Formats: sequence, structure tokens, C-alpha cells
Amino acid sequence: MPVLCIDFGGTEVKLGILDGPRILATTERPNSGSDADLDHVRQALDELTESAGRSDIAGVGIALPGVVDRANGSLIAAHDKYGYAQGRDLREWAAQSFGVPAVVENDARAALVGETTYGVAAGTHDAVLITLGTGIGTAALIDGQVLRGVHDHAAILGGHVTVALDGPSCNCGNVGCAEAVASTWALQRDVASDPVLAASPLGERAARGAIGLRDLLETRDAPAVGALFDRYLRAWGAAIVTLCHAYDPDIVIVSGGVMRSADVILPPLADYVHAHLWSSSHRPAFVTPSAPEYSVLLGLSALAVNPGDHAATHRKDAQ
Repeated sequence: MPVLCIDFGGTEVKLGILDGPRILATTERPNSGSDADLDHVRQALDELTESAGRSDIAGVGIALPGVVDRANGSLIAAHDKYGYAQGRDLREWAAQSFGVPAVVENDARAALVGETTYGVAAGTHDAVLITLGTGIGTAALIDGQVLRGVHDHAAILGGHVTVALDGPSCNCGNVGCAEAVASTWALQRDVASDPVLAASPLGERAARGAIGLRDLLETRDAPAVGALFDRYLRAWGAAIVTLCHAYDPDIVIVSGGVMRSADVILPPLADYVHAHLWSSSHRPAFVTPSAPEYSVLLGLSALAVNPGDHAATHRKDAQ
């Protein structure tokens, strides 16, 4: 049965109607950062459902870039993002808007479920995922169970592991987080604060508007940009090493829009991780989704129909 899938991203909201792994229709809306987003989403999904000719919607899946309280269907915390959703019962909103039950999940966990259920790592029971973009999202699957933890924080804060003790402050309150060193928002800070980078081809792009990791990749032949790109690769690699030491996966899934250039990023990233893992640690395979922009929607499709299939051992769920 088709489900409505809502991926609240860092810069836009991605919407879809999915039936299992089949994507029936998709659209996007800008993320305004206000509760008007919910009205825009409801209207967009009504239009999408009508245009697709589907009235047999079975459920709703909602993903957010932050710590999600699945038991209460709300966002606990997402620094500088979606303040209007914190503490709000989004399952109730979905029920009132669409008349069907809903599941709410962290976006990286949803992406992990999507890729291990329908995607590039389908059938894998032990995997970690890292998403590179506006921030750095992570998630882990152990023995076929999504790791969530008693307080819903487990495995999703891998982007906030310290990779530089004297590094920049992060908006999470930590110092030298992988995300504070090597993300889209860190990139914009780096270019603005470095005159050499500001004068580089990357800086020229920044002067014309917002830049992202793809801009870093595409201008890496400039010496200063190449050095920055190498630093970003090492920061991502250090974060993945920590994920591997913590969760011992068979597979590392690297996602995010920049991974459309996986041929440039994945080999050196895998080499870095394999070289820095504990001597007897398993050297995991590295894979990237064929369509990373849809990983979260695929996971929401699976979670909305069979949420119990992906439930980890969780004290709240057992109460």
C-alpha cells in the first residue's frame, strides 16, 4: 500500500508517495524554518496525491535531522533547525492532516533503513551510514536491529565526535566535531575566514551565492581548495573510523548529494579508514546509494508500513 513520505532536510523538504521501493511521485518545497512549513507540506502532499491518482494511502513517514522521540512522535533537539517541531506531536499532525497513522524517525536512521531494506546494502544485518551534507548524520544497524538507545540518541551523533581537539566550536556545544570541521556550514565559514580561499575558484563561487560540498569537489584542482578537500576527507574518515570501532559493521554506507561523485570520494575515504582502524578490525566494504537523494524516502516507506520490523530493543517500547 502507498505511503506518504516527508523528509525534512537541512535546506528543503522532500516529499514522496512510495509503495515499498517503488517511488510513485515526488516533489520538493523550500525549508522556511517556520511552522508554515507544515501547512506547505500538507498542501503539497494533497496535490501530489491528487496528481498521482492515489486515495489509498496507508500511512505517513516523517524524518527530521535531529534527535527524535519516537515514543511521542516529536523532535527532541536539532540545533538551529526546526524549532517549531520540538516537542510537537507530529503523529497527531499527520493523523489530523491525512487521517492515517504516522511514524517519526531521525533522517539518518531512515536512510539506513532505506538502503539496508531496498537499496545498495539490502539484506545487510550489520552496517553504519554516514550522510555528508549541510551537517553530518550517522546511524547504525547491529544484528538487523536499528540502534536507538534508551534516550533515542544512540549512533546518530557520529558527526559530533571530536576530530580536532583545537578545532572550531560546533553549534552542538562541543569543539572540533567532524561536522564543525567538514560540512556545508563549515565550508561557508572556512571560505569567509580565509583570504586565500576567498580568492580561489571556490571563493568566486561563494561570492555569487551559497556553496556546498559539490563546489568544494569541483574546484579541488586549485591548490588551496585541494588542501581543504583533503582535510575534509580526513575528517570524514576519522568519524567513520570511530563508527567502525564502536559498531563493527560489515558495510559502511556513505550517502549525501556529493556522493554522486563517489568515484572521486569513496576510494581515498575507504583507504583512510582501512589504514587507521585497529589492527584486527574488520575492513568493511564501502558503498554509496545509486540515488542518495531518495535514501530517506525509501526508509520511511519501510518504516511507515512495518515499524515493528525495525524496532531496536528499547526500554520505552517495552513499557
